[in-house]
Amino acid sequence: MSRPAAGHLVIAGLLASLVLAGCGSSEAVKQVTAEDRFKHAKALFDDKEYLEAISEFNVITVQDQGSAFAADAQFYLAESRFMRGEYLLSAFEYNVLRRSYPASPRLPESQYKIALSYYNLSPGWPLDQQYTKKAIDEFQSFVEYFPKNSLVPDADAKIKELNGRLAGKEYQTARLYSTMEYYRAALMSYEEVIEKYHDTEFAPLAFQGKIELLISRNHYREAGTEIDRFLTRYPNSVLKSRMESLKQTADGQIAAGHNVDSNAPPKPILPAEAPQP
Repeated sequence: MSRPAAGHLVIAGLLASLVLAGCGSSEAVKQVTAEDRFKHAKALFDDKEYLEAISEFNVITVQDQGSAFAADAQFYLAESRFMRGEYLLSAFEYNVLRRSYPASPRLPESQYKIALSYYNLSPGWPLDQQYTKKAIDEFQSFVEYFPKNSLVPDADAKIKELNGRLAGKEYQTARLYSTMEYYRAALMSYEEVIEKYHDTEFAPLAFQGKIELLISRNHYREAGTEIDRFLTRYPNSVLKSRMESLKQTADGQIAAGHNVDSNAPPKPILPAEAPQP
C-alpha cells in the first residue's frame, strides 16, 4: 500500500474515533434527567452552595418546565436567592412560582416568603417606606388566602410592626409640618395617624400633638372635642392626666370668651401650602 493511501486510512480512523466519542458524550448528556439534576441542585442547596444551586435550578426551570420537578426547582431557586440576602430577586422568583405553578403545594410558603422578602428590605421609619407598604400588602394577601396556615400569627404580628413604622413616619411628618408652621398639613398628618394607625403607639401621641397645636392656634372648642374623643378611645392611657390638664386649659379659655366664636378670631391654621414630605 502506498504512503498516501496509508495516511488516508489513519485520518479516517481518527475521524471515526472522534465521531464515536462524540456520540458517547452526547448519550451521557442525555442521561442527565430532570430528577438527577434536581437531586444535584438540592444537594448543593443543602450544602449552602447557593450560587451553584441557582445555576442548576435555573437549568431545570428553563429546560424541564413540564417536568414534575419544575415547581420545586423554581421554589428552591427563590430560596437560594433569599438565603443569599438577594431579597428583590427572591421576591421576583417566588412570584414566578405563584404565577406559573398556582397548584403547587409550595404556594402558601412562597406567598409568605414574598412578603418576608419585602419585610427584610423595609427600613426604619425615618426612611422611605416603599418596601414596608409592599410587605404589608403581601402579608395581608397571605392571611386572606391562607387563613389557617400556621404562619398567619407571625404574618399578623409583622403587619402590626410594619404599620407601626408607617405610623412613626407620618407622625414625624406631622411634627415637621408643625415646626415649619404648615399647620393644616400638620393637622391632616396627625389625623391620618389617629385614624389609619389607631392601634399603634403613635396614635395617642398624634392626638396630643393635634390638640396642643389647636390650643396654640386658639381653636379651643375643637381642641376640647378632640380631648373628649381621646379620653373615650384611650380611657387608661398614660397621657390621660395630660389630656385632662389640656381640657382645663381649653375650657378656661372658652369660659373667658377666647374661642372661635369670640370677637377675637383664632390664629390661622394655614399660612402657606405645605411641601411634600
